[in-house]
This record gives sequence, C-alpha cells and structure tokens, in this order.
Amino acid sequence: MITPLPRTILIAGGGTAGWMAAAAFSKLLPGWNIQIVESDAIGTVGVGEATIPQIRLFNQALGIDEAEFLRAVQGTIKLGIEFDGWTRPGERYLHGFGSVGRGMGLVDFHHYWLRGQAEGIAAPYHDHSLNNAAALAGSFAQVEPRGPIPPMPYAYHFDAALYAAFLRRFSEAHGAVRHEGRIVSVERSDTGDIAALLLDGERRIAADWFVDATGFAALLIGDALGVGYQDWTQWLPCDRALAVPCEGAGNPLPYTRATARSAGWQWRIPLQHRIGNGYVYSSAHLSDDEAAVTLLANLDGAPLADPKPLRFATGKRDAFWDRNCVAIGLASGFLEPLESTSIHLVQTAIARILQFLPRGAMHEADRAEYNRLTHVEYDRVRDFLMLHYHANQRVGEPLWDAVRSMALPDELARKIALFKSSARLSRRDDELFAEPGWLQVMLGQGIVPQAWHPSADALPRDDLAGFLGAAHSVAQRTAAALPPHRAFLDSLAQRVFA
Repeated sequence: MITPLPRTILIAGGGTAGWMAAAAFSKLLPGWNIQIVESDAIGTVGVGEATIPQIRLFNQALGIDEAEFLRAVQGTIKLGIEFDGWTRPGERYLHGFGSVGRGMGLVDFHHYWLRGQAEGIAAPYHDHSLNNAAALAGSFAQVEPRGPIPPMPYAYHFDAALYAAFLRRFSEAHGAVRHEGRIVSVERSDTGDIAALLLDGERRIAADWFVDATGFAALLIGDALGVGYQDWTQWLPCDRALAVPCEGAGNPLPYTRATARSAGWQWRIPLQHRIGNGYVYSSAHLSDDEAAVTLLANLDGAPLADPKPLRFATGKRDAFWDRNCVAIGLASGFLEPLESTSIHLVQTAIARILQFLPRGAMHEADRAEYNRLTHVEYDRVRDFLMLHYHANQRVGEPLWDAVRSMALPDELARKIALFKSSARLSRRDDELFAEPGWLQVMLGQGIVPQAWHPSADALPRDDLAGFLGAAHSVAQRTAAALPPHRAFLDSLAQRVFA
C-alpha cells in the first residue's frame, strides 16, 4: 500500500510573511493545496518597508514584473543605508550595496586604500563605491556592468501593507485559498503534531504542514507547541518602537537613513506617496512620551497619522521547525530593522522550507539541519547589528556607553580583533553579510586596522595614487551621468508589463 503524500500546507497569519509564503508555495509547488488563515480584525506590524537586494531574486522567482510591482506598492529604489551619528554626532557614512573599488591580484582594494590613506593620497573609502555616489547624488538607473564600471545592486523601499495585498492577489490567482477568521485553538494529534486549526464560527481546517506567521503571538510554534524564545536584550537593548508616516515631496532619496538618537535610532524610508519614519529605542533610557516628541520633531513633513507603538524583545526561537510546524517572520524571532533584514529573513525561511520540504514523512535529520542553518543566520545577523552599536564614540549617553562596553559574542569579537590587527575579514557559514558590508560598517564606525597586506607596499606611490584615483573617478563619474531617481519612478507609468 502506498502512503499518501502530504499535500496541504496551511499558513496561519497573513501580513507580509504569510502572503510571501503563500505566493511562493502557490507558484512553486504545483499540485499542492495552499491555504492561509487571516483575520482582518488583527493588525500587522508593517514596519518592514526597506529591503536588501535579495528581494529582487524572490520577485523574479515568482515572475513578478518590476514596474507593476513598484507601482502597486508605491515603491522606490534603495542603494544602501546612511548611518548618521552612529560614530559620534555630526558624522555619517553610507553602507552601500555592492563592492567598493576593485582589488589587484590577490589583494583586496581596501588594503591599498589603507596604505593610501596613511600616505595622504586616498579619498574617503566610501567615495569609491558607485552605489554610494549614486545614492548621495539622488540618482538611479539600471546599470549594466562593463569594463571598469561595476554592477550597481539595488533593493526596494515599499509600503508593507500594499506589498501584502499585492501578494494576496498573486497567491489567489495561483490557487491559494484564504480563510477569514480568528484562530481560536490549535488541535493536536495523538503523535503531538498539529492536526488542524479551529477558527471562530466553529470551523476546522486540517493540513499536513503548518506555517506559523502569526507574528509576536506565535500561536502555533509558541503557544501550541511550547517552543521557547531566547531573549537577546542584553546585546540589543532597544525594546520599543514608534512608527509614523509623514508627507514627502520632490525626488525621493534612493537610500534609507538611520539616525542615531540619545536612546536608540530613527529610520527614514522614502516611498512614492509618503515617507515612513520610526524611532527604535530602549525603554530603560527613554519614556514613550519622550520618544514620541523626538520622533515628531524630526520629520520631513506633516505627520499623516498618530505614532504607532510596538513592543518587542529581540531574539529568536529555540527551534524554528518543530514537529510539522515551521515558524517564519516575527513568530520565529525579531531583529530590529537596522539593516533591513526582517523581510529577508522571511524570504530565506521560505527558500529553506522549499529546500527541506519532504516528499513523504518528515525526518528529524531534516528538522535539525533546518534549525541549525536558521540559528546560524540569526546569530550572524545579530552580530552585524551589534557591530553598529558597539563601535560608537557617543560618550556620555547611557545607552551608547553601555553597548560600547558590553561583552561580545565570540564570533563578533573574533571578527573585530582580526580586522583591527590586519584588515582581514573571514566570512563563515555562508552568512548573509559579505566582506564589503562588514568593511563599510567597520571603517564607517571608526575601526582602523593596525596594518594592511604587505603586498600593497609593493606598488610605487605614483602607481598607487593612480590606482586609487581611477577607482574614485569611475564611481563618481558614472554616478554623475545617471538620471535622477525621480525620472526612473516617473518612467514606471509608461512601461508595458509582460
């Protein structure tokens, strides 16, 4: 007798996470029954309006037309993130996507730059990045790399609610079925697996696989299955946020801005129809009322709503896949949106689910490997966020003094020590942020290596100046030739969709 294969996936919760999962499964799992439970009465967090370049791969895998997508979600282009005041007040740098300069032989560009800086013949490091130069010029075009011109990777800013609605239309067009209602309880089988969700109105929906996208409530992975949560407040002490949209005008900047404040940081995300703003802060160092005053006093235009409060504990689940349930989004963990990783963590969870999806019975070896990979991902993103806080020189402010002196996880301490000693970086376990990102943030935060690779000394001084000058010139001249970001956005209305 042939055992029937599991063919039904039930996604608990909508929002960005739930509808990303529904869109991917309905498109990429033909023959499967994809269902989603969502309640219009339950609001979503909706602060994930900035992304990183991998989101384009997700949209491309689904066959989504970029122009149609950007129109539907009021999207703009993102070339990187500007960090204002993170080293000390009044200083800023931009972590742009993509490479900075070009290496020579086996030696990376930054080793030559470090020597050039020491000899007084190098422009600021970040000025050798095409993404940085274009972002600060307010320009954008889809650049085809050729000759000395490097690629210019980009991501998006978008309205998270509009993105969820866009994906809902996509998912339902590909066969996903939505059930409106609240989850009243979770039914378990004799084996301990989840058997069904019981909704209001005495409705029961059974499935083989369950995806918990119920946000901080974690109704399946937490409440029903009892999987614990690891609190990382000792490393990332901000535990609250206020979010508010405001009016925007002119040419939207093609980058996100993160501005350090006395007890946290403020985000600025430009969309076509408004600007998204928020203040992430530590309640131990600032009251909610004080946070609201600071946020509202630092907007570009009139607020379009009252600030929306959000409370959270940064951290992750003890396990992300337990029995026949996988948690994604806020149900799996929370890392503040400093480097715009929230939506990306949903994307990688979906990709990993597709990778480990069993043909028949589920096996513990698969669960263990899924959980191991996800733990590594969360830990390394946490370390990257911690770097921004730890490497600060905002002396005399209690929050910043505390994070500057905190004990670091071993892997982050190793990375910083290695870079300080010899300007070297080593990326492990296929972690999300590659060397260019670590370099830009370390140098931007004022971490200066004591030495560079000895091969960089072999280049004559005049040749070194020419090499560095050429990298700087390519970035600046290419960026100056690009049209304004607004021109690209205006062209979306004329583009014909496939």
